[in-house]
Amino acid sequence: MEMAGKVCACQVRATGKMYACKKLEKKRIKKRRGEAMALNEKRILEKVHSRFVVSLAYTYETKDALCLVLTIMNGGDLKFHIYNMGNPGFEEQRAIFYAAELCCGLEDLQRERIVYRDLKPENILLDDRGHIRISDLGLALEIPEGETVRGRVGTVGYMAPEVLNNEHYTFSPDWWGLGCLIYEMIQGHSPFRKLKEKVKREEIDRRVKEVTEEYSKKFSMDAKSICQMLLTKDPSERLGCMGDGAAGVKQHPVFKDINFSRLEANMLDPPFCPDPHAIYCKDVLDIGQFSVVKGVYLDTTDDAFYAQFATGCVSIPWQNEMIESGCFKDISEGENEENLPANQGKKCTTVSRPKRNFLCRLFDRMICVCSTTPASLE
Repeated sequence: MEMAGKVCACQVRATGKMYACKKLEKKRIKKRRGEAMALNEKRILEKVHSRFVVSLAYTYETKDALCLVLTIMNGGDLKFHIYNMGNPGFEEQRAIFYAAELCCGLEDLQRERIVYRDLKPENILLDDRGHIRISDLGLALEIPEGETVRGRVGTVGYMAPEVLNNEHYTFSPDWWGLGCLIYEMIQGHSPFRKLKEKVKREEIDRRVKEVTEEYSKKFSMDAKSICQMLLTKDPSERLGCMGDGAAGVKQHPVFKDINFSRLEANMLDPPFCPDPHAIYCKDVLDIGQFSVVKGVYLDTTDDAFYAQFATGCVSIPWQNEMIESGCFKDISEGENEENLPANQGKKCTTVSRPKRNFLCRLFDRMICVCSTTPASLE
């Protein structure tokens, strides 16, 4: 199932912080029975704090939408950069840098026992410096220790053979997805579907399960090697799945020039820095406008779900913003006034009324900068 939403840039006036606001329309969620998927994405985003995965700052609801306020990524997605910036594909050095950051992101997710299950170029976003982050965790799933999961979910052409066969798995589909991404970044098309080729889903699935991908002269020996090892059909023999996880992938010779310690500390410069004056997306007119959802009505039975979505643990970005804005002082002053001892209150000639809740005022100050620019999120 696909969950669509609108994304716009927004700014918190109290702090000047810029974010991306992903709005999920309530009626569309209800029509597609996507409550569990929306809540799952919100809970996983709360759990993960990684330099290589988009961070959740706030969740809140309006009359018509549920809103996820996320790390703003101004550099566009990898799909746009692969196919709309000249000849399809990247130079190998650039592709390997992104692959290294993806490896770190998957490692952070797997540390929290999370399988992502939807690695594809449009889900990988660039920030204003040129670093990448994994986004759209709607299909991600937390796997209890010692257990496996099963589910035929993902995007056609990127799902691993074990997913297509509805077999049990843990994190193997993500290492397959990394192999697909590295291949596509270098070659300029996905490993099992050539550019602009019109093929039925069944044929693509057959290729994934039965056909060995082809390699051109664009691949160095090391790049070809890591793709072959990640695109191994049998997950038990796939790189990253033989007990060594991300550590084993990082040791591949293709990453010999990557200092992962410095990369994880944000001390390496990306090979490409987005132009701050450029817009890395297609014309707004090319983005499908959302149709009105008809025949779906919201009622009080939906309130329990909305209450779960709009509350939860306080994210790291939120904590940082509260500290920077002096929120704790604001709240403490209100609580101190509200909790004055009875006898002390009688002696005071003037006692200020408790201040209005800071977080309510903070959300009141959040404004959308480009709310008329929707983008489809799968």
